[in-house]
Amino acid sequence: MLKSPLVHPEILSALAYCGHGSKVLIADGNYPIREKSGAAVKVYLAVTMGTPTVTEILHAVLGVVEIEKAEVMVPETGEEPPILAEFRKELGDVEFTGMDRQTFYDACIAQGAVVLAISTGEPRVFSNILLTIGCVSI
Repeated sequence: MLKSPLVHPEILSALAYCGHGSKVLIADGNYPIREKSGAAVKVYLAVTMGTPTVTEILHAVLGVVEIEKAEVMVPETGEEPPILAEFRKELGDVEFTGMDRQTFYDACIAQGAVVLAISTGEPRVFSNILLTIGCVSI
């Protein structure tokens, strides 16, 4: 039995193929993952609206990979989505970049940009995060 916080076999498999600079999308339940994640491995986790949340999946992913950068979708008004505080708490000192919706979509569908796209049951809008895998120092 695995001892890590993440036990989903398809997610673990996709993460095992990631290297420094690979990108992982964790999307809310409103995100059009089929159309806006390119050729990424797509994993659909939504069980009910609200289960699981983006932050629950982020927490699990952080248990097995190092993250060097995070990009988030922000409204055209420029105001921060409420979930951003939760992302900052989970990621600590990781660099954040905000993008409007279309720029975020473009970043996710660029050729080979996203290796893994995870769809959640998160009901809050603008609760999407694009993670860049970092290096592990030994």
